[in-house]
Amino acid sequence: MNKEVVYGFFNNNSFLYIFYICKRFENVREWLPDKLIDGNYQFNDNNSLNNNCNSNDFSNNYCNNIEFSDFLCNIDFKSDFEKISAGCLYLLDEFIKDCGVDPPPARNNINIVDYIMIWLSYMLNLKESEKDNITCFYGTYVYYCDKYKEKINELTDYKSYMGLIDTKMDMLNMNSKILSKFYKAFKLLCEMYTEFDEKKKDCTKCLGKANEFVETYKELNDPDNTKYDGYCQAWSTLSNDYKNLKNECNDDKFLPEIDTTETDAKCSEETSKKNNVAGYEQFSEDTSSSSSIASKLIPVLLIFVAIPILLGIAYKVRVVFVGPIFGIGLSIILY
Repeated sequence: MNKEVVYGFFNNNSFLYIFYICKRFENVREWLPDKLIDGNYQFNDNNSLNNNCNSNDFSNNYCNNIEFSDFLCNIDFKSDFEKISAGCLYLLDEFIKDCGVDPPPARNNINIVDYIMIWLSYMLNLKESEKDNITCFYGTYVYYCDKYKEKINELTDYKSYMGLIDTKMDMLNMNSKILSKFYKAFKLLCEMYTEFDEKKKDCTKCLGKANEFVETYKELNDPDNTKYDGYCQAWSTLSNDYKNLKNECNDDKFLPEIDTTETDAKCSEETSKKNNVAGYEQFSEDTSSSSSIASKLIPVLLIFVAIPILLGIAYKVRVVFVGPIFGIGLSIILY
């Protein structure tokens, strides 16, 4: 099909975009299921993850020569996290680069990347550890792997995947119980998009999943949750995509409504508060300056932490990335 025709076709059809996205997540879950068996991740054949961006060889998504430090990480998780990183890069490429559909889904809506962050955080936290798995992943792969740091021409507002992820750290660090509900709701949404008869605009098959989705959303629909950074963005992205599917039905009253009024208002209030914080806009620099700040902060703070460790004092370390203020800020909490 002519490239311009494809562009116009997808650009005017949000349903097809989400359908495409859900199929890519389905590919990843076929290779890397989102449930542990006997406490371990399971990995299957990865042939469905070959694409133009990895030269039809999924192994090219792996980060090479990365030091997996037992200071930040549980060393037993190395093989698992290498594969999760490869899956993350596959999804980023599929949604941002010209690997499959043109234009890529995130070209017109970068918030689609929220789904990758929800998946990534959920997968990293399937296994419990005395170390913080998000800190381990960021400090090992995102910060040191060239594939996350190289310039991505298709990104207009960010220089690299690292720069993009820095703005989404709130979502990665979201309360795990809330995030797991977002992940469940996202999976249900994808199942509805997959079952929907796009030609007949028939939502009959989706009704059961829609009822489950609404029940899950009721559990999430708590204005108090807006205190968790990243909640409002995930809430907005997911609810909008459900409403888009509902609008595709012949009878948009067939699928149940989700009441977002109160939480939407609270999220709007929280956003206004952030925007009114003195100096907020001054510190909301572009990603390049954010990465520069991070590159200076991390070595200094790691030295700061290393001193008591060398003195024989044991600490558990959690690195907290403050996305909304610095793009990426960094503080280290010892406890």
